[in-house]
Formats: sequence, C-alpha cells, structure tokens
Amino acid sequence: MSQTINPPSADLPDIPVDVSPEQYADILRALSQASVDRHFDAFVDVPWEHPDFAVRSDDPRWVLPADVDPLGAHPWYQAQSLERRIAIGQWRQANILKVGLQFENILIRGIMQYVFTLPNDSPEYRYLTHEATEECHHTQMFQETVNRIGAPVEGMPWLMRRIAGLLPWAASAAPFGFFIGVLAGEEPIDHTQKAILRSGQELPPVLSRVMEIHVAEEARHISFAHHYVRRNAPRLGPIEKRVMAMLFPVIMRVLCDVIMVPSASFRREFGIPRRVMKDLWWRSPASRARLQELFGDVRMLADQAGLRETRTARWMWKLCRIDGRPSRYRSEPSVAFAGQA
Repeated sequence: MSQTINPPSADLPDIPVDVSPEQYADILRALSQASVDRHFDAFVDVPWEHPDFAVRSDDPRWVLPADVDPLGAHPWYQAQSLERRIAIGQWRQANILKVGLQFENILIRGIMQYVFTLPNDSPEYRYLTHEATEECHHTQMFQETVNRIGAPVEGMPWLMRRIAGLLPWAASAAPFGFFIGVLAGEEPIDHTQKAILRSGQELPPVLSRVMEIHVAEEARHISFAHHYVRRNAPRLGPIEKRVMAMLFPVIMRVLCDVIMVPSASFRREFGIPRRVMKDLWWRSPASRARLQELFGDVRMLADQAGLRETRTARWMWKLCRIDGRPSRYRSEPSVAFAGQA
C-alpha cells in the first residue's frame, strides 16, 4: 500500500553543528528508526501498472518546466513543436534518472566497503545499511522509469562510467572525501527534484511519485552525509584539511556537470545548437546564477566544517563558479529560474 509522504524534515532529528559521541550515536539511532518507520518499496509503493502511470509520447506533462529546468526556459526549446518538447523532456528526465541510479550504485558499493571496516556496535553500521537498502529501491525505481520512457540514454559520460568501478574503494581508503563525493552526487538531483515538486507544475504521475519517494528518503541520506562531514572535519590533520578544503568545490563542480549537463549524444539527437548548450551550461549570467543556487546547502556545510576559512579555499570556490551566499538552513528554496535563460 502506498504511503503518504510528509515533508522530509518531519523524519529528521535536529542536528547541532558540534556533537559528542553520545549525541552522534543518538542522531544515527533516530535516523535508523526513521528508516524503519517510513520506508518505501520500489514495486509496492509505485503502482506501475495503473493506467495513469503509463508513459505516453503525447503527454504534455513531460514538457520541461520553465521555472526549474534551464532548457525548459530557453527560447529555442519553447519554439519547438509540442511533440518535440515532450520527446526532449522525456529524454532529459530519463538521463537524469539514469545518472542518479549510476551514482547510487557507486554509493551502495562504497557503503558496503566502508561498513566492512566498522567495529561491532557501531551506530553507523546500522544506519548505513538502512541507507544502502533504500538506495537499492531507488535504483530500481529509476531504472524502471527509464525503461518505460524508452529513451536510449547512457547516463554518465563515457570516462565516468569507466572509472566507476574504482570509486567505491575511496570509502575505506579516504572516507571523508568519499562522503563529500556522496553529497556531490546527491545534492544537485535532490535540489532539482525538490524545485520541480515545489513549482506546482503538473507532472506525469510516474515521475511525480518517484520524485516524492526519492526526496523523502534522500533527506535522511543527505542529513547523515552533512553530519559526517561536520563531525569529522575537525579530526583531519592540518595538511589533509587544506587538501580537502581545496578539493571540496572541485568534487562538487565536476560531479554536478556529470549530472546536470546533457551529453553530446543528446545535442545530436535533437539538433540542439551548440550555442544553446553553452549558454545553458554555464556561460550565460543566468545559468551561472543557477549553478551557484545548486550549492547553497553545501556552502553552508563547508562553512560549518571550517572548510572555507582560508583565502585559497574561498578562491577555489570562485574558480569553480559555485561560490555565493550559503543557505540559512537546509533545503532553503532558491530563487525561481523562470525567464532567466
């Protein structure tokens, strides 16, 4: 039976910046209990065979929302026929889901690598195995949706797919960097999906339901990663802390591009002019503002963890073009994107 999805924050404990080991364990127990109390099954909580959940090539609800998706707001896209806008929208949503499930596949393997190193009675072990279970259901939901859309999307760029098998080893070799990478994979998709759901635009029921479930459970996953980074940043040595402060924005920017920037095959498939692609990712002032908006929460986290204190670190955020005002609180809504492209 489908469950009603309340706002993600309803499931999350209040998380102070500085916590004792006992408080950290309490937070993890609360997150674990939330996973027990409210979780979803990919093939129970999504009514795949319901007629309303069919994917149709004439469904205008697949048109990209102008107030959220930069391509949806662009005059070139808006000048296309309805049939073509639907096809482009389906391909784009399918590719974002494909990239998402590929990231979550890496995350699941990395979690298993990390928990293998944990001692008995570790509260991290229990929570992270809950998270891995939920991520497995997300990959099933995403892949099922991609299959039903039917677009021949590949997801991540070729090079990223080739090195994906190596990335989970970072979870045991360099766990702090790994969980920054986890946030880099989770935050852009989560931010985008929340913006789409907040926009009030009518979505295809299958896409809306998958997003609702993903956002509800991802809130716990992002909460853990934020708290892991805050708690462990003070434990880094001085050299390691400087290195991680420099790498933090680089990891965010690189993985953001993997998720958000459509592939060259997408441009060729739909004959999208190269100038349109460059304007949207990330040459125009509006698209640069959009890029900065994606990282308000992680800028807040970097400040709380003391990873933007030095001039060099702040310069690196600017160099990656993801500097700006940090969020005042997690999931603070960003400025609407409509009409900026």
